[in-house]
Amino acid sequence: MSKGTIIALVVGALVILWGISARNGMATSEQEVDAAWGSVQTAYQRRADLIPNLVKTVQGAANFEKSTLTDVINARAGATQIKLDAKDLTPENMAKYEAAQEQLKGSLSRLMMVAENYPQLKASEQFSELQAQLEGTENRIKGERDNFNQAVKAYNNTIVTFPGSLIAGFSGFTKKAYFQATAAAQEAPVVDFSK
Repeated sequence: MSKGTIIALVVGALVILWGISARNGMATSEQEVDAAWGSVQTAYQRRADLIPNLVKTVQGAANFEKSTLTDVINARAGATQIKLDAKDLTPENMAKYEAAQEQLKGSLSRLMMVAENYPQLKASEQFSELQAQLEGTENRIKGERDNFNQAVKAYNNTIVTFPGSLIAGFSGFTKKAYFQATAAAQEAPVVDFSK
């Protein structure tokens, strides 16, 4: 073999090894996105699991507004029906998923505001505990969404920068969508206890 052939084989082997390494890095990064998405879903599921206990506690309050409870129950059903696999994290699917979660969050907020008008409910230890757990869960959801966005950022950076974009194109890796605030999140909530 000539010296030129050996150099060409070595360079070719290095390029192949680099391609394998780059593809494996993308696959690892995609797995981190999948794991982060699983954590987001777990946090949302925790909130959904707390709601039946909250509803039962609130139903014990005399004359509590049934329409508010119905809204919470319906929003929970809607939020838990939307399933989004980590492989389908498109902006459109993320928007649908987040809209259902925002509807649930909004109905819970209304429930908490209406509960302020029921002193016996506010004084209930069980209600106070559930309220604290929901607040903690909302903080967990925010944290998991932040972690998810960081994993998506790292993954997207890997597949859109050159030369990784070449390997991503051949291997079928596509960009993942971030969690984004909904339009409703841009407006401050109105709290009115005068009713």
